[in-house]
Amino acid sequence: MRKLLIAIGVLLAAHAALLFVRPSGADTGTVGEGLRVGVVFDVGGRGDKSFNDGAYLGAERAARELGAQIRFVEPGEGSDREAGLRLLAAQGMDLVIGVGFIFTDDLNGLATEYPNTRFAGVDFSLKTDEAGNVVPPPANLAALKFREEQGSFLVGALAALTSKTKRVGFVGGMDIPLIHKFEVGFRTGVLHVCPDCRVTAQYAGVTPEAFRNPGRGKELALSQYNSGVDVIFHASGSTGLGVFEAARATGKLAIGVDADQYPEAPGYVLTSMVKGVDNAVFDIIKRARDNTFHGGVFEFGLKEGGVRYVYDENNRRLIPDPVRARLEQLRDEVIAGRISVPSTR
Repeated sequence: MRKLLIAIGVLLAAHAALLFVRPSGADTGTVGEGLRVGVVFDVGGRGDKSFNDGAYLGAERAARELGAQIRFVEPGEGSDREAGLRLLAAQGMDLVIGVGFIFTDDLNGLATEYPNTRFAGVDFSLKTDEAGNVVPPPANLAALKFREEQGSFLVGALAALTSKTKRVGFVGGMDIPLIHKFEVGFRTGVLHVCPDCRVTAQYAGVTPEAFRNPGRGKELALSQYNSGVDVIFHASGSTGLGVFEAARATGKLAIGVDADQYPEAPGYVLTSMVKGVDNAVFDIIKRARDNTFHGGVFEFGLKEGGVRYVYDENNRRLIPDPVRARLEQLRDEVIAGRISVPSTR
């Protein structure tokens, strides 16, 4: 009898353990009470001091100000992304958020499979049909998109106005259309204020790993700096940490992305092109709480405060007053529609 009870106990324990299975390598945690929100991070995860950290800050703010209950999932491998989203949807979350364009296909599939669950994708990649028409996301899926080209235009102008060599550079992460928006906007801004400036653009790779390879970032940046480039704008996730190392080593300047990255190389970070990922995440959680959530495309540009460049006490000495005034003039012209910034090559 005792052996039977022990066997039953073991089986019950095993069954209970299965209820708490997480995607391999995932790091989860819960914050707050109220609306149940699940967030799955992108490649690089928490601590990238960029894109993912912005999403974390927005969700944390929602927990603090809205009383939302947040569950974070950090995939260990690429295949864990869909498993993380599926886990949260199966748990009956009120809103499931995928951070990064790479979640697009998974979110599309799960939104159809779970029509009563609300989903949101940061940097969701819209599809087009054979006729070239944009295919809208499912009715329960919000596509959170940014006008990265507009913010990149301004830091491109700043790089050109600051450069002493008239040679500036761009280091991208994965060679994909989303990152091309940063490059195109940057290049357009450079040439708008300095037609005879030269722009060198390079990418760290063609897979998601290109967003978390600081060694490759440093290698590309050193090559550019040594060729005469004196300001580099990176849009490469944690790969950009290598760009900052190269800036320190050569005494040149770098421009951060997604978040204010001045602390990564004080004195060598001219500015950062900030994407309001935190504001977008907070906004969609608030919509879910207020029952004003709806599927569709939500765009955040200069006008909406979705992108901006950093100008504060840290980098004020690096940006002369006349340059700052010119940037503000350009910003107003973009918002007014007098300057149209392209988003594709």
